[in-house]
Order: sequence, then structure tokens, then C-alpha cells
Amino acid sequence: MFDETEYKIDSSSSTFNFRELWFYKELFYFFTWRDIKIKYKQTVLGFVWAILQPLLMMVIFTFFFGKTLNIPSQNLPYPIYVFSGLLLWNCFASGMTSSAQSMVTNAPIIKKIYFPRIIIPVSSILVSVFDYFMAFTLFIILLVYYGIAPSTSAFIFWPISILLIVISTLGIGSLIGALNVKYRDFRYVIPFLVQMLFFMSPVIYPMSLVENEYLKMAMSLSPVFCAIECFRFPLTGEISELKFLLMSLGFNFTLLFVGINYFKKTEAYFADFA
Repeated sequence: MFDETEYKIDSSSSTFNFRELWFYKELFYFFTWRDIKIKYKQTVLGFVWAILQPLLMMVIFTFFFGKTLNIPSQNLPYPIYVFSGLLLWNCFASGMTSSAQSMVTNAPIIKKIYFPRIIIPVSSILVSVFDYFMAFTLFIILLVYYGIAPSTSAFIFWPISILLIVISTLGIGSLIGALNVKYRDFRYVIPFLVQMLFFMSPVIYPMSLVENEYLKMAMSLSPVFCAIECFRFPLTGEISELKFLLMSLGFNFTLLFVGINYFKKTEAYFADFA
């Protein structure tokens, strides 16, 4: 028979108690759907905002970067190129921001009842994944409009890309989320970090535009680098050098390990500081 006390004690471990997470699996749905309803409550357009945001950004970047500066786009129409990057970037940026602030936002619940605290940042990220799939429908429409047929490898690389986004977002989101509980200064770091990472990532320009090797290495350490490269591969047939992809993967999994472990080691004190 399930002993909730047993799992509550085990939760102080630095590793996941997957049996405990399975027991509380309904909370993933509860928190995710609650956050979705709060996000779009009393909005005129509702879920359309998930599509409208990347669409408007695509139009702006296409005009200023695609037409004015003639930035190369790996033989893709620039609107398709930039929208494919924005799909994953918005998922990451929104997920990181919400998960980093989620522990403070949910402080009243944390102080009242026990449940695995990692559910809160994960649910925040799932809201961003929901928005991703909403915008993905528009992306398919754009592909049809421009007459672009992705290769069959899309069935492999597109799921991999969103999985990589979830991994990178959970790593940095759980780390900053745990730090933000005790050190509220980190809420001021988040907007700066999002802006910095955006221009370090191949969202609106390809890595081939960068010539300096050290800058390429720095660019590959962007949390979304490998995910965007994998997502565009079925469309362009091109992908960055293996060493940069491995650097990106290594950095993301290291960040995930550090973030989750720090979160698990400090979650026992969340109710005191939140």
C-alpha cells in the first residue's frame, strides 16, 4: 500500500523519486490546465495569442532582417526560417520565465500541503509546450503556402527538438526557480538572460554568418542551439558541425543535472522562504 509519509521523507534526496511522481501524476494536469486558463482568462483572442505572437515577430524580423539586411536563411524563405526558430525560442523563453518564477508564484500552495515541488516548474513548462503546438499548426500552414515539403526525417527530428527544449528549459528553469525563492534578485536577471540568449541563438540568423570560432563555440552553448538545428534539418538538409552539436547537448544535460539536483537539495526550505 502507498505510504505518503515514506515518499515525503525520500523527497529530500537529490534524485527523482519516480514512484512518488507517478502517485501525484494528476497534479501535472491540474497545475498545467490551471495555468493555461489563468494565462488566457479574460482575453479577447484567447488561445489565438499563442499563434499571433510568433506571427507578428516573424513579420517584424522578415521586414528588418530578411529584406533590409538580406540575412541568409539556408535556402529557405526567410519567413519560414525565422518562424521555425521562433517556435522553439518562444517555447523556451516562456517556459524558462514562468518556471523560474513558479515557486514564488505558488508560495501559498507550497506552504499549505505537501507534494513533489518539481511538479510546479514542470507544469509551467508544459504550458509553453501547449503554446508551441498551437503555433505549430500555423507553421504547417506556412509550409503549405510556400510549397515546402520537409523530409521524412521530420518525424524523428521534430519530436527530438521539442524534447531538447523541455530538457534545457527544465534545467535552467528549476535552477533559477530554486535560487529565486531565497534570492529574489534573480527575478531581475531573467529578462536580461532571455535577451542575451536570444541573440546568442540561431533564431534569426544561421551559424554560418559567424566566422570567429570562439563565437561559434559560445553560440553552441545556447540552450536552444541543438534543438533549432535539429528542427530545421528536415527543411534545409543542413546542420552544424558535430562538435558544436555535442557541446550543446553536453551543456544542456549538465545544466539539467545541476538544476534538478540543486532544486531537490533546497526544496525542503521553499515553504520557509516563499
